[in-house]
Amino acid sequence: MENSTQESNPRSENVVNFDSSYPIYAMAVSATHRRRIAVGSFLEELNNHVDILSFSDESSSINPIPSLSFEHPYPPTKLLFHPSPAAASNLLASSGDFLRLWETKDASIDLVRTLNNSKTSEYSAPLTSFDWNELEPRRIGTSSIDTTCTIWDIEKGVVETQLIAHDKEVYDIAWGEAGVFASVSADGSVRIFDLRDKEHSTIIYESPTPDTPLLRLAWNKQDLRYMATILMDSNKIVILDIRSPSLPVAELERHNASVNAIAWAPQSARHICSAGDDGQALLWELPTVAGPNGIDPMSMYNAGAEINQLQWSAAQPDWIAVAFGNKLQMLKV
Repeated sequence: MENSTQESNPRSENVVNFDSSYPIYAMAVSATHRRRIAVGSFLEELNNHVDILSFSDESSSINPIPSLSFEHPYPPTKLLFHPSPAAASNLLASSGDFLRLWETKDASIDLVRTLNNSKTSEYSAPLTSFDWNELEPRRIGTSSIDTTCTIWDIEKGVVETQLIAHDKEVYDIAWGEAGVFASVSADGSVRIFDLRDKEHSTIIYESPTPDTPLLRLAWNKQDLRYMATILMDSNKIVILDIRSPSLPVAELERHNASVNAIAWAPQSARHICSAGDDGQALLWELPTVAGPNGIDPMSMYNAGAEINQLQWSAAQPDWIAVAFGNKLQMLKV
């Protein structure tokens, strides 16, 4: 993908492979200097797994750290490391039936907290996703199929607030400012919430076809005016400007099948990566004004299999991680 306009097969030194024993779905790249990657298995059974890997761009290698592999109930729907490189403890969070916090040490990993967002039962409606607040790292927001978003104070292990966020299942959540988050849902809307005014939300986008679910949401941390979302069974990435609700500023339509994952560049306000069922990871540079024929990606990579996940870490902005089948690949961009 490096220095190319349409390069589909980057040089081997720009691709680093890891083959897992299990199908991979959830994936996280650490923000610390340790360059750790967490991958979660996707097995349709109770007993699943999370492996912590060590990535070295110098030696172009990804190796498991056996002492940091652990069992996980059900497939984790998302994994995230603590967002602060200066964090005293290297925490890893996972979502599934509950939100769990794990402390990763040099040679062991310990479950620190199990957080249940149900107020009335020992069981919780499945969590579809979560996001860790980079500006207030004590806060994690979770989204659930029960139509709620829950904001946790993970230091105290208590619910800060819980909102009925949508009319249907909530599929993703993303923080913008310290007290502002957005979510997307099966009801086809993107809604923004401000914790200073919990009774109200702002709908900034709705699917053009009623009740077409929105699956993923990515907020541009370099320019908070912009966010991106994807629709179920659609090859389109919708770019939104929160100053102009309802009308997308751009629609990226060069995938040949459904888009599964999106990630903004950690150090550039105008670059975004997408990946989908067509096996392609596309890197886009958003122009100031989109032309009449739409926008072409600046580079592309063909994995040869459906890509279900991608991550772009601030710790290594030259590398993007993609997952498909049993394989994780780091791509140099």
